[in-house]
Amino acid sequence: MRRICIFCGSNPGNDPSYTTMAQAMGKALADRGLGMVYGGAAVGLMGRTADAALAGGAEVIGVLPRALSEKELAHPGLTELHVVESMHERKALMAELSDGFIALPGGIGTFEEICEVFTWSQLGFHDKPCGLLNVGGYYDCFLDMLDNAVAQGFLNQSHRSILYASQKPETLLEGFEGYVPPRTNKWIEREQQL
Repeated sequence: MRRICIFCGSNPGNDPSYTTMAQAMGKALADRGLGMVYGGAAVGLMGRTADAALAGGAEVIGVLPRALSEKELAHPGLTELHVVESMHERKALMAELSDGFIALPGGIGTFEEICEVFTWSQLGFHDKPCGLLNVGGYYDCFLDMLDNAVAQGFLNQSHRSILYASQKPETLLEGFEGYVPPRTNKWIEREQQL
């Protein structure tokens, strides 16, 4: 692995531990010699994670839609900043540049981004690890929902296991090192018929 894509809030959230753990994530990437790919903004958890990775000497690549860069959200100190025309281009380039994906706390955009790459993995479009930095149990309800999807027959357990979750950046990154993608059919019904 060379670079990890970080999805996270453009706001800092109400709990100071979100910022503390965003900084710890950036530092953990730098400590392991990993680069960071992210949305390119200087604000919120996005900016704090990038700042910490840069302070540790990591390569940090931002990918920002032009409409947001024009609102002066772009981080001025990145190793590299790609300005693209759409959110679709942004996500595609972030995925192309990355060898794994981690979501920190965030809002709708963060949820959508991690769910998309999780889905792509389930469908076999990539074989990169996906994870959640579950700061203070932020993602507990989401993880419960996934477990319910397994129990209700909408998600295969092996696909559920694609998504690592930990409260510690180091634990997530250790899990990524030994990641082996599942080789299970997405369609549970077909699998049961075989």
